[in-house]
Amino acid sequence: MPSSDSARIETLLQRMTLEEKIGQLDQSANPTDDQLRSGACGSWILADSQYAGNSAGPRFTPAQVNARQRLALSSRLGIPLLVARDVIHGHRTVWPIPLGLAAAFDPVLVENAFTAIAREARADGIHWTFTPMLDIGRDPRWGRVAEGPGEDVHLACTFATAAVRGLQGDHPGAPDRLLACAKHFVAYGAAEGGRDYDTAEVGERTLRDTYLPPFAAAARAGCATFMASFNEIGGLPMHAHRALLTDLLKTTWGWEGLVVSDWNGPAELMNHGVAADAADAARQALLAGVDMDMVDGIYRAHLPALIRDGHIPPARLDDAVRRVLRAKERAGLFDQPLVDESLAASVQLTPAHRAHARLSARHATVLLKNQGSLLPLSRDAGRRYTVLGPLHQCRRELLGTWTLDYRLDDTPSVFEAIRELVGPSVNLDTCAGWTFDEAALRARHGTDGVIVVLGEHPLRGGEANSVQDLGLPPGQLDYLRAVHAAGRPVIVIVLAGRALALRDALPFCDALLFAFHGGTETAPALAEILFGLEEPAGRLPVSLPRHTGGVPCHYDRRPTGRPHDPVFSSRYVDGPDDALFPFGFGLGYTSFIYAAVSTKSPHLTPDGTLTLEADITNTGTRSGATVAQLYIRDLVASVTRPVRQLKGFQRLLLAPGETRRVRFTLTAADLAFTRRDFTHGWEPGQFHVWISPDSRSGAPTAFTLVDAP
Repeated sequence: MPSSDSARIETLLQRMTLEEKIGQLDQSANPTDDQLRSGACGSWILADSQYAGNSAGPRFTPAQVNARQRLALSSRLGIPLLVARDVIHGHRTVWPIPLGLAAAFDPVLVENAFTAIAREARADGIHWTFTPMLDIGRDPRWGRVAEGPGEDVHLACTFATAAVRGLQGDHPGAPDRLLACAKHFVAYGAAEGGRDYDTAEVGERTLRDTYLPPFAAAARAGCATFMASFNEIGGLPMHAHRALLTDLLKTTWGWEGLVVSDWNGPAELMNHGVAADAADAARQALLAGVDMDMVDGIYRAHLPALIRDGHIPPARLDDAVRRVLRAKERAGLFDQPLVDESLAASVQLTPAHRAHARLSARHATVLLKNQGSLLPLSRDAGRRYTVLGPLHQCRRELLGTWTLDYRLDDTPSVFEAIRELVGPSVNLDTCAGWTFDEAALRARHGTDGVIVVLGEHPLRGGEANSVQDLGLPPGQLDYLRAVHAAGRPVIVIVLAGRALALRDALPFCDALLFAFHGGTETAPALAEILFGLEEPAGRLPVSLPRHTGGVPCHYDRRPTGRPHDPVFSSRYVDGPDDALFPFGFGLGYTSFIYAAVSTKSPHLTPDGTLTLEADITNTGTRSGATVAQLYIRDLVASVTRPVRQLKGFQRLLLAPGETRRVRFTLTAADLAFTRRDFTHGWEPGQFHVWISPDSRSGAPTAFTLVDAP
């Protein structure tokens, strides 16, 4: 982030009238020509309503964007318009939902995905996107878990850094980059009961150690903008939370970017019951640190009088305007405000983008079960497979929530992709519907396997789409039982925007692939996985619960005072309290053995490093990848610490029989946390450490963080 502003910004500030300054703080979904000519609009969001995440809505061409931009440039000071759109996980080419991208456990893949996404969107005249979403998601009933990196802090921090770098690069004003926006600041994912927009009751220590670190990582990566969240914390809505928006973010962290409200967020302070009217809401939001008002218009309507009457210091107004102008300068708009209208056709949906989207879809697919090594399937001539299920012929369901500029014709269905891959020598059977009797009948007649595609429609997830039941959508479990009753091998593919509770479905499938919503190339990626051309490369970025009643069930919970007593312990009396599939889990088409962790010294000094190693052997008959995950536990501290915490991961590709040594390093800073006195730092003592393929397996090795060298 810049430490000082350019002469251009300061000159503009000196020349601007009060109305022109306030205009820069206004973001509109439909600015009028007069507003643009008079400099009364600072940003245009390409959206027709707050339901943009659930509906593609209108498409905007580069010519339309340039026409609006020319009107803004004709204003007295010629300040360009900042054009924004929700380009969350793709533009014309759609990548997996962010939760699926997180399953890759591969920051380079994530960065490259967002680089391609930025290239496509910038070619349509877009400068600013509202991603990455960095809300830690531990209650999958909340629909917006689809938009974030999952339940783990370390994984979310690496995702944040990769996404910001991918979108912005070294120069966000380049013609193939976008300004990023870290959202939703902060603790939006802690909404009570998973109900979107609801209260987040988060303690100070949890806020600091769980919900804030991904945003700190984004700030360190140079993220240009942040978005305030809809929720309240401790009775104070975030759009009025000066302590977090200004005192922490802007002052303590020294972050110099732009804070934008969420859609209608300042006006909703009235609904929260903390603002008497729209003028009061505008005053509170600006003073709290919200620099730009998204679409509700209350800054434009009420700030002139509030400032003239002395309710808002002019210095605060200038600070907000300066941050808006700084964002426009970083986006390169003062030097090149218009977009080349011929560029989009050459950079969108390119073969390279499709290839990377397919790679990403494979890395978003997690193999949860493979009984008897049923997968991969054979493509030998004469083989017969049946492809069924409510989603096997669908296209939209492959893309996921928050996809605005896709074309359905770009996306083959799962059945079409399988047909294309196996060719005419393999017999494929299917049916258009999904009635129980027809499914069972088609599964019975000599098929070598039944591929059943189940899961969620995108409208079951995303914004404002929370659910009470995390099982498969109504009817699908009964359908699966009917197919299984035919007695043929059953391969289930689940498409979803959240962790689902699959306990009841698990007995009725021989193989189970959890594919999230994988984007444009979902179906070809799945076909390649099913028939062994590629491996399922994903690892769970969220724990999959056994039952809805077991959430939240994140792996890094803190120990209780009664963890082991057979009766008086923290447990359920009607079932296990652990996850059905733990965070980090994922099978492949080969097998691995992890040796015990070794270290040259059992001691870590405050200014030293500790090297941890483990040998990993591919014990199978084909090459394959494993994701080695480093976990630690602080055994005794001034406050309770998680039973395991991820601190690193590496993906390794091993040939059959190959052994490779994986190496991690730890420093005292990696062991820091919010201590009893609310200072941040490490404490000496004993730790356990694991190098394992998931958050549940492996045996620990001990080391000690000593107090002095």
